Amino acid sequence: MSIVNVTENNFEATVTKSVLPVLVDFWAEWCGPCKMISPIVDEVASELEGKIKVAKVNVDEAQELAGKFNIMSIPTLLIFKQGEAVDQIVGAVGKEQLLEKLAAHVA
Repeated sequence: MSIVNVTENNFEATVTKSVLPVLVDFWAEWCGPCKMISPIVDEVASELEGKIKVAKVNVDEAQELAGKFNIMSIPTLLIFKQGEAVDQIVGAVGKEQLLEKLAAHVA
């Protein structure tokens, strides 16, 4: 399972230039719901390995990215396809809900 920690420096190479759809988890260390959804994101990353990429953005360390994508509350999960944000999930969701959302974007 490969989850990439993304910063302003590697966002374009990791997310916008990805051939695969990318699930980007915007989170913070102090955020309770972020800690709740983190193991779910990890599970989904290993289940869909080879079909999607998973990236995590610490909003405290990458404030410009959070601003660029108008992240107002965390956790926010954005789904990118061909460099564009095509879907989003705000708040902690269950695994089924996350898989359902991703199914629409995964080949």
